[in-house]
Amino acid sequence: MTLRIANASGFYGDRFDAVRDMLTGGPLDVLSGDYLAELTMLILGRDRLKDPRLGYAKTFLRQLEEGLGLAHDRGVKIVANAGGLNPAGLADAVRELADRVGVPVKVAHVEGDDLAARFPGALSANAYLGGAGIAECLRAGADVVVTGRVTDAALVTGPAAAHFGWGPEDYDALAGAVVAGHVLECGTQATGGNYAFFSGHDVRRPGFPLAEIHADGSSVITKHDGTGGLVDVGTVTAQLLYETGGARYAGPDVTARLDTVRLEQDGEDRVRISGVRGEAPPPSLKVGLNRIGGWRNEVVFVLTGLDIEAKARLVREQLDDAFGKHRPAEVRWELARTERSDGDTEERASAYLRLVVRDSDPEKVGRAVSGAAIELALGSYPGFHVTAPPGKGAPYGVFEAEYIDAAEVTHTAVLPDGRRAPVPTPVRTKEVEPVIDSARLPEALPDGPRRAAPLGLVAGARSGDKGGDANVGVWARSDDAWRWLAHELTVDRFRALLPETAQLTVVRHVLPNLRALNFTVEGILGEGVAAQARFDPQAKALGEWLRSRYVDIPEVLL
Repeated sequence: MTLRIANASGFYGDRFDAVRDMLTGGPLDVLSGDYLAELTMLILGRDRLKDPRLGYAKTFLRQLEEGLGLAHDRGVKIVANAGGLNPAGLADAVRELADRVGVPVKVAHVEGDDLAARFPGALSANAYLGGAGIAECLRAGADVVVTGRVTDAALVTGPAAAHFGWGPEDYDALAGAVVAGHVLECGTQATGGNYAFFSGHDVRRPGFPLAEIHADGSSVITKHDGTGGLVDVGTVTAQLLYETGGARYAGPDVTARLDTVRLEQDGEDRVRISGVRGEAPPPSLKVGLNRIGGWRNEVVFVLTGLDIEAKARLVREQLDDAFGKHRPAEVRWELARTERSDGDTEERASAYLRLVVRDSDPEKVGRAVSGAAIELALGSYPGFHVTAPPGKGAPYGVFEAEYIDAAEVTHTAVLPDGRRAPVPTPVRTKEVEPVIDSARLPEALPDGPRRAAPLGLVAGARSGDKGGDANVGVWARSDDAWRWLAHELTVDRFRALLPETAQLTVVRHVLPNLRALNFTVEGILGEGVAAQARFDPQAKALGEWLRSRYVDIPEVLL
């Protein structure tokens, strides 16, 4: 008996026609959609300030205008976290839509994650719930289940638990579903999107992924026949490493042991996931807090031709004088030397000087900055211009993570008939302990001739954000490359290759079954993506920067 769960959204704003494509492209049992991220919760919080009836992903409703009938005709359940900060409001909107388009569906929702009342001053405060509430809704006959903030993997563990009858202590099966859910959650990142080795494949329009889940929790990751992209061990490995940390991947349903995951190619565009072991979940739930951190503005000056450093120094000194007593609390300058000597176009002969200012007072980042910048237009460096007119500034958000006893959260399934079913907390819990990596390294590759070359010739990488931290997962494509990588890429070597991390706490985790290392870099993103404190605020390209760095690689691997 197999349960086919597909994904049709990896974020709020993903490919609009994916819902239709997945419903019409092949057989499915459940269609899931992940619409939430740390930044999305801030966006939805600001929506709700303007209109208390909002706070959910409006795109989802537009997708259902056609998708609801298609799903009903094909017997496909729909499960999505598009409810955001207002799952009850979205459930009502889905019912109104169903009445309008004449599709008889039963709608349920999950709530209890909203903890804003416990955190005064927060724009939003939401606990990450598990899949048990989703399972309760499906067991009660729901055709559509919408949730607020649940873990991304809950969109798979909930339907799987309902379908196979798993109990809360079927840890291995639940852990297998968590791993499958983590692979699916970011949509086409599992089917060739954002893939380190993209150049050998046609990934112009990758199809969305689906998982064939079995009763023991094992699964096969694949995609509909005829869709673009690819599914192989590499694409699945890349997504498994995305936004994770150590070998123990903790969640409200179960702690999945990523070091037990086994991947094998199971035919074209099919990867089997097996062997996943699970442990009792931790006693606490993560709570994501978003608040308005202050006001921000940005100006990018274009510096062309000769004397780039002197031009940058001039404009910095001029603006420092202009700020005077109205100087913002935080002023950051970054000079990107993108120009080429003797450039054959004006853009190729230009560098960019980026100014970012932040302050709690909107006046200090508004007219005080934009006016000072524009007033330099005829009295600064030769060739003065900016990429866009400075604005008046905008509020920025700050993300924080707190933890709360799971027993203090009222996880509730609101069933299709309106009954409210409380979801019990786990009977057994277990604090998450780190896995000791020292005994898990492979035998080192024998010494031999080496050549300086980019690390990316022999290793893939994928990186991402978790609040103010980033993770960089690095994997080898062969056993010999793994024998070298595991000993070469130490924390000290990582810091040396990425100097921005030199003064930060970096932790390395070893995942031998995946031939992978996962590095967590604490604090590199400041107060999170919404604060936009860094050039790449979500660390999406941190792994690609690492792959571009030159190291002495054994010639036998090249």
